Amino acid sequence: MQIKARVHTSIRKTLCACVLVYFCVPVCAQDGPRERFGQFDSGATFKVANDIDALVMPTWRQQGIEPANLCSDEVFIRRVYLDVIGTLPEPQAVREFLKDTQPDKRAALIDALLKRDEFADYWLLKWCDLLRVKAEFPINLWPNAVQAYHRWIHDCLRDNMPYDRFARELLTSSGSNFRVPQVNFYRAIQGRSGSVAGSAIAGAVALTFMGARMDNWPQERRAGMEAFFSRVAYKLTAEWKEEIVHLDPAATKPLQAVYPDGTAVRIPAGKDPRVVFADWLIAPENPWFARNIVNRVWAWLLGRGIVHEPDDIRPDNPPVHPELLSYLEKEFVKADYDLRHIYRLILNSSTYQQSSIPRSDNPKAEALFACYPARRLEAEVLADALCWISGTRESYSSAVPEPFSFIPEENRSIELADGSISSQFLEMFGRPPRDTGLESERNNQPSDAQRLALLNSTHIQDKIERSVRLNALVKISKGNRRTLIGMIYLNILSRHPTPDELAVAEAYFQNKKINMRQAVSDLAWAMINSKEFLYRH
Repeated sequence: MQIKARVHTSIRKTLCACVLVYFCVPVCAQDGPRERFGQFDSGATFKVANDIDALVMPTWRQQGIEPANLCSDEVFIRRVYLDVIGTLPEPQAVREFLKDTQPDKRAALIDALLKRDEFADYWLLKWCDLLRVKAEFPINLWPNAVQAYHRWIHDCLRDNMPYDRFARELLTSSGSNFRVPQVNFYRAIQGRSGSVAGSAIAGAVALTFMGARMDNWPQERRAGMEAFFSRVAYKLTAEWKEEIVHLDPAATKPLQAVYPDGTAVRIPAGKDPRVVFADWLIAPENPWFARNIVNRVWAWLLGRGIVHEPDDIRPDNPPVHPELLSYLEKEFVKADYDLRHIYRLILNSSTYQQSSIPRSDNPKAEALFACYPARRLEAEVLADALCWISGTRESYSSAVPEPFSFIPEENRSIELADGSISSQFLEMFGRPPRDTGLESERNNQPSDAQRLALLNSTHIQDKIERSVRLNALVKISKGNRRTLIGMIYLNILSRHPTPDELAVAEAYFQNKKINMRQAVSDLAWAMINSKEFLYRH
């Protein structure tokens, strides 16, 4: 990605002329007069839509916090598309949704998105981060195993496999890493060789399925947990990079282990200790299992967990809404571990559908979910959005190709199977290395390098200037500036321009020193550099 020495003159003019675009920052009400945020805030006050809303209200009242208004339809459709399928909505979908007068149109859209193929594609990205799907150092799954593992996780999400079965298969499978993809859970762990293997595996299990960091546990408790995985062994075959995950056949004596809740158990000889642990873990009465995943889903949809961080659940890190977390746990078990049921509950709540503009000055408002937290798009989603707008593709590579890595250019960034395969753009915008499975590996914090790249990069400039989509809009508009500007807004920001924005853009388009196509590129560049485009809001 080359960076020009100075900003292109017409772009610099655009950033001044279209400054109104930068005012569209749905972060906090203190940024300016409330009327400026009309396109983000529906004006409808918060109302209890389901049990989630009823359970958060008492805490807000206790803290003297007034919840945000509900978001506008324009904001909702963009938000739910990005949050559920990681994709911007097509302009026609936005038009149809805005014209729809049915009171249940938001619920209908949520149901439709949960059924789309892209749901599995996008959430596969999240699970591959968590499960450390990476071919090269330091995980070293190797390419064939990555592809098998990636496909298995994708199919589980597509088919909505019950989460208890998903976890059981990962924890209890044995066999070839190529032919039994689930066993790659045991291979995607650093330090899995020698005497420390049981400790490394137990740590990964606790982090993934309990949201707990074993480093914080007392030694006795760690040792009890490690015993369940002390007999996992690995064996190479004659096939290149194939490895068999199995139980150590030399271990023939009964095994003493201790569950994380402190209960001791004696495992008979010949019994797989992993099966014993899995039976304990996924039991309906065990709070660790359901609590972890519903808290993670909440964090994925709302920016932070009810317990924050979502992978640091411990007694001295209590949930901000204990009754809400307990309710979601019970609902999940009652729904037979159906993850889509939890998504649907959260997405249909007024808590999720709030505006990102708070109505309370209380500094705890966002942490208590009294507004929707604005946050930057993930690197992969942002890359795909830029490619979608421009009609171009990204190129990807692996620093350590084994074998040589080739990714078809039609593949979207969210579909990349291997954490070893990346691009300069993805690295700059915080794609996680997938080394630990910690949520904090992904860095969504903005940086000066990112701002400079978006403002002044020939990589981005070429995408905009060669954009098939933008060129088509110029032809469709047939010289009508208002129509063209409106279509650009719909394509990039998923909404119509306000009268003030339209006036500013029209004034710029009338500049005789630039042609129509250059004006389109300048306006698109200004929008892409706005927080409204770069952030979920």
